[in-house]
Amino acid sequence: MENVKEVVDRLVLWLNCWYLNNGGYFNKAVIGMSGGKDSAVTAALCAKALGSDNVIGVLMPNGKDREEEQQNIKDAIKTCMLLGINFSIIDIKDLIDRELEKLEQAGIKVTEQAKINLPPRIRMATLYAVSQSFDARVINTCNLSEDWVGYSTKYGDAAGDVAPFANFTVDEVRQIGLELGLPYELVYKTPSDGLCGKSDEDNLGFTYEVLDKYIRTGYCKNKELQKKIDDRHVKNKFKLEPMQSYQYGEINAKVK
Repeated sequence: MENVKEVVDRLVLWLNCWYLNNGGYFNKAVIGMSGGKDSAVTAALCAKALGSDNVIGVLMPNGKDREEEQQNIKDAIKTCMLLGINFSIIDIKDLIDRELEKLEQAGIKVTEQAKINLPPRIRMATLYAVSQSFDARVINTCNLSEDWVGYSTKYGDAAGDVAPFANFTVDEVRQIGLELGLPYELVYKTPSDGLCGKSDEDNLGFTYEVLDKYIRTGYCKNKELQKKIDDRHVKNKFKLEPMQSYQYGEINAKVK
């Protein structure tokens, strides 16, 4: 981006206008703080636009025994304290374990993918419970790069009331984070979903640098990676589109 400061100023104005146009008296933001760059940059933007007192961070660890989990909690707390925002820690491990137990008791063999996507959906339900308790709005923290290849959980981290960074790539979000005063080590922390034990890039099979360049220029030197990106994009576009509904009187089904 040529002028990051101008982009930040426009984002601040846009977010303030969004609040005025969507509820008016609602001026608080609730953000799920994962310890990663996306939630950190989102919280920093909201603190600048709405004031630190109007931003509520929610940390939702799935137990506290894993080293990665402990580090994420530390980084999330560090971010909240740096920005001067209030935060709460809600351990969701018992909720997840209870849900899995109930599913098994019902005779449902839960797949590994279902187990991976259950925590973000429980986290989103928790965020909305917090937001309604504070007359606040839930801020989506996803970015364009993740959305492009479907690296999000539908009705989990892909949900929210407003998405400030849905049209910004990972690299652009990092630039915005630095402009907002976040420390380099936090903005450039290795992205991880905290669910499967791998980094985003290991899981995807390509780097965000390659993905970002392809999104912005349409060029990818490695045609095998281009095919992999295109395949993920086509398969996951439904996550970004409004839920389709039958229109009364419609008789011809359309196949894309």
